[in-house]
Amino acid sequence: MIVIMKMDHTQEQSDAVIARVQELGLKPQTIHGESRSVIAVLGQVLPEYRDELATIDGVDEVLRVSKPYKLSSREVHPDDSVIELSNGVRVGGGRPVFMAGPCSIESEEQLWAAAKGVRAAGAHLLRGGAFKPRSSPYSFQGLGVPALKMLSAAGAEMGMPVITELLSVRDVDAVAQYSDVLQIGARNMQNFVLLEEAGKTGKTVMLKRGLAGTIEEWLLAAEYILSQDNPNVILCERGIRTFETATRNTLDLNAIALVKRLSHLPVISDPSHGTGKWYLVRPMSMASIAVGADGLMIEVHPNPDHALSDGAQSLTPANFAELADEARALAVAVGRPFAETSPALV
Repeated sequence: MIVIMKMDHTQEQSDAVIARVQELGLKPQTIHGESRSVIAVLGQVLPEYRDELATIDGVDEVLRVSKPYKLSSREVHPDDSVIELSNGVRVGGGRPVFMAGPCSIESEEQLWAAAKGVRAAGAHLLRGGAFKPRSSPYSFQGLGVPALKMLSAAGAEMGMPVITELLSVRDVDAVAQYSDVLQIGARNMQNFVLLEEAGKTGKTVMLKRGLAGTIEEWLLAAEYILSQDNPNVILCERGIRTFETATRNTLDLNAIALVKRLSHLPVISDPSHGTGKWYLVRPMSMASIAVGADGLMIEVHPNPDHALSDGAQSLTPANFAELADEARALAVAVGRPFAETSPALV
């Protein structure tokens, strides 16, 4: 249920609604839109509460939310959410961004080569894995906290906010300390305890769609983060597992277009994991921009043939630069130009 306040309501009237909602044993969450403020009412809402709340001074209308996901729904928040990061980077609002860097941070030399390359090509965020979930326990698992420190230092030097995966509750504090955006990977989409703990940090969280997650399950997973009074959530379509084996996953372009209609949250596309093949990353990037993605997450490695993880889907810095130029041209053609970046520091 949402309580829509009148345009000329006072703070005292809003406080009165919040107080009554809390007295009913429910959780209120205020959302400020461009023209209206609404109070989302979360919990087991009884029909009679609607009539009662509608009588409070300053209330314009009380509506039932039909979707099972509340805070991520456009019914509650009709305007696009825009996530503000450091260095003036904004995610959402119709200006796509590039997130680029290596799948795994292997060394300072490798990270800095990738960072300089993607920064020069106009990337907005630097990505890099410190904790890596791998199917085999014998595969490279990441360098952990030392890699977080390297990523933070590289981002600061390049003037770029950084994003890295949060794998476990035990790593929340460390990842939140060094990263601007906490990434929740596909395998953890429904790790609800982890989602809540990530939300409590107040940091921006990017939630990847699970390997077999439905769109509704994906949006409900986002609710766990949003319900911690953290509005800074980004969604990421990274491909789902289907019967097809020619590619690593099936990048679901339907999901990007549909979720943009259902939810106000920004939606990023990850064509690297979505295809698993470096030569498919470019065409799927173009398609993602065409269907409305708010950005692209691209894996870039200075020497993909020797990468310790995901080399087959990683671009070289030169290939990424070519992709970025083509994506920017397409984005202009469809009326959604990429966000600007400050002059390269390299």
